Amino acid sequence: MVMAEDRSVLEGQTWVWQTMLAFADSMVLRCAVELGIADIIHQHGEPLSLPHLASLIPSPPPNPTSFLRIMRFLTHKKIFSTHSHPDTGETLYGLTPASRVLVRSSDFSLVPMVLFETHPFPIAAWHSFSASVRQGGAPYIMAHGMDMLFGTAATNPEFNAVFNNAMACTAKGTLDAVISAYGDGFAGLGSLADVGGGTGATLGEIVKLHPGIKGINFDLPHVIEGAPEYPGVTHVAGDMFQTIPPADAVFMKTVMHCFGDEECEKVLRNCRGVIPEKTGKVIIVDVVLYPDDNSPLGDIRAKFDMLMFAYTSTGKERTEEEWKKLLKASGFPRWNIIRIPAIWSIIEAFPE
Repeated sequence: MVMAEDRSVLEGQTWVWQTMLAFADSMVLRCAVELGIADIIHQHGEPLSLPHLASLIPSPPPNPTSFLRIMRFLTHKKIFSTHSHPDTGETLYGLTPASRVLVRSSDFSLVPMVLFETHPFPIAAWHSFSASVRQGGAPYIMAHGMDMLFGTAATNPEFNAVFNNAMACTAKGTLDAVISAYGDGFAGLGSLADVGGGTGATLGEIVKLHPGIKGINFDLPHVIEGAPEYPGVTHVAGDMFQTIPPADAVFMKTVMHCFGDEECEKVLRNCRGVIPEKTGKVIIVDVVLYPDDNSPLGDIRAKFDMLMFAYTSTGKERTEEEWKKLLKASGFPRWNIIRIPAIWSIIEAFPE
């Protein structure tokens, strides 16, 4: 009996230690990104020894002992792999599926997202969780005295670039999953408004695949100001809570989860007012929570709800029932939820 209790205590302590020290994973990951380790190995085309890898990091050269400890941890976490040189037996460091998405030139690179999630501004919000639970305020506002989107990003050009780059970097991977599952969902549209479309990367890819679509990328003025040009895409600055450009369909990727139900209902009603009554639709790409989903993606979706709690005033992830309730209240009596092999799902909403 004592032994069983001892095992239970050890299991509990182990679980708490792992959860408590999870920040170490993300901060060492940031270190790897800042040093450009994955980029160097990728550019060289083969695994490298530690001294060779260190010699290719821009000056000043890394401290050998510190660098070894960082690489030892990163290989333990399977961010990088290790191999023995066939002749010398020297340890060589190579890429894994994880570090391949840390290569900046990759279409699926998550480097901008790593730099955003580990930036001091977002990190500070997590220290205000308990105060938020007690007092009911938003963690980010408690930490900074302003919200992230309309405060920090709007007034701090450096952070605005970090934020916009992070939002854009998931466009290719998300869109590939959407296109694969959604098939011809965009076919036949004469125009498509991407509301909250950031700098337009996602809409640019959609229009590239469907050149007959007139793309309208719609976002706040400080976001549109730095947006690059994409063939077939027009950038329009504005406020989605006030008005939305008319289009055959409205596309919103990871926008609704930034806001509470009352705000989302207002945006959705604005969408309903500008799409055709008979043929129009709203295409939402966002998280759908399934409480019994214990898969790795299910765990990430649950963490996304905590991200929304940390960074937004009213944002949250929603269950399928919560989505249905929101859509019905917003004037969309018919909907379709399509699960895709990604963190997000596709939610089609029709005005009748």
